[in-house]
Amino acid sequence: MSTVIQAIHIPSWEERTQPKPHVVYRIEIRASVRSWQMWRRYSEFADLHVELTKSTGAAPPAPLPPKHTLALFRSNTNPALLEERRAALETYLRAILAARDDRWRESFAFRDFLGVPVGKQAAHDVGGPSQFTSSSWLDEHQDLQACVRDVRADINRRDALSDSNDISGSHQANVQAKKKLAGVLTRVGVLEEGLQTLALAGLSEGELQRRRDMVARLRDDCEKLAKIVTVSRMTTRGIGSAAERNPASATDRDALMSSSSGMPGGFNRPVARVFGQAAPPRETEQTRPLDDHGLLQLQQTQINQQDTQLAQLTAILQRQKQLGLAIHEEVSQQIEELDHLNNEVDRAGGKLTNAKRQLNRLGG
Repeated sequence: MSTVIQAIHIPSWEERTQPKPHVVYRIEIRASVRSWQMWRRYSEFADLHVELTKSTGAAPPAPLPPKHTLALFRSNTNPALLEERRAALETYLRAILAARDDRWRESFAFRDFLGVPVGKQAAHDVGGPSQFTSSSWLDEHQDLQACVRDVRADINRRDALSDSNDISGSHQANVQAKKKLAGVLTRVGVLEEGLQTLALAGLSEGELQRRRDMVARLRDDCEKLAKIVTVSRMTTRGIGSAAERNPASATDRDALMSSSSGMPGGFNRPVARVFGQAAPPRETEQTRPLDDHGLLQLQQTQINQQDTQLAQLTAILQRQKQLGLAIHEEVSQQIEELDHLNNEVDRAGGKLTNAKRQLNRLGG
C-alpha cells in the first residue's frame, strides 16, 4: 500500500445513543505525512477479523478480544471492562501492523477498515475521484469536523501565547493552524467530489442535498477560520499589516467609536443594515488592534459573511418551497384518484341495484 502506516493508537472510547445505545472506539492512524482517525464498533472489529481470516487463509497474529467479555453483564457502560477491551483491540491492530508477514496489513479489508483508500490515499495520493461509501462519507465528514475543532484550538492557543508574550510559541501555533486548515480544505473538496459517486450509486436526492448542505457548512467554517488565522495579534512585534502594527490612538478611537462626537466618521445617524435602536459600539479583542481602515475592512468581511449565510438560507427556503409544491401536487393527484374511485364505486353500486331488481322480478 502506497501510504505507509507508522502507528496505530486507540486512545479512547465513546458512548452513543443513535440509532441505539452502543460504544465506538476512536482509532488514531499516523502515516509519514499525515494522520487521521476512525470510529469503529466492536462488531466492525469482529467483521474485520472474519474477513482477514478468509482472505489470507490464516488468523491474524493476535487474538480478537471475545464478545462475551461484555455480553455477560448486558451493560456497555462498565468503564473497567470497556477500558480492558480498548487495550485489547489496540494490541490486536498493532500486532497486524508489526507482523513480519504483511498479508494482513496489505489486504483490502484492513486498509478499508482504517480508512486508508477512502478519501485519503485514493484521493490525495493518486489525485483521482474518491471512492466513498455512504457510511465512509459520513465518517470522513465527522473526521473533518474534528479537524476544524483542532484548528480552532490552535488559534485559541496562538492568542493565549501571544497574550503571554511567547512570540515563538504563538507563531508556531499559527503556522500549525494554517497547515491543518489547508489539509482540511483539500479533503473538503474530495468530500464534495465523493457525492458524485454516491449519486451514481443510487443515493436519494433528498439525502444528497442534505450532504451538500453539510459540505457547504464545512466550507463556510473553513472560510471563517482562514480569515481569523491570517489576522495576527502580535501587533507590537512587527508582524502583520500596517494597521495592525500601528493601531489608532485612544483619542482617535474614542472619536471614531463615539456616537455623539459630531465627527463625519461618527455614528450620529443610523447606517445601512441597522434595524431598530442601534446598539452603542463596544471594543472587543478582535477590534482592539485595528485602526479605522481595519475596522472598516472587518465590518465589510462580516457583511459579506452575512450575505453568504442569507443566500444559503434563501436556497434552503426555495428547496422547502419546491418540496411543498411537490407534496401539494401529489396530494391533489391522490384526491383525484380517490374521487375517481368513489365514482367507480357508485357506478358499481348502481349496477348491483339493477341486477337485484331483475333477480326479484325473475323470482316473482
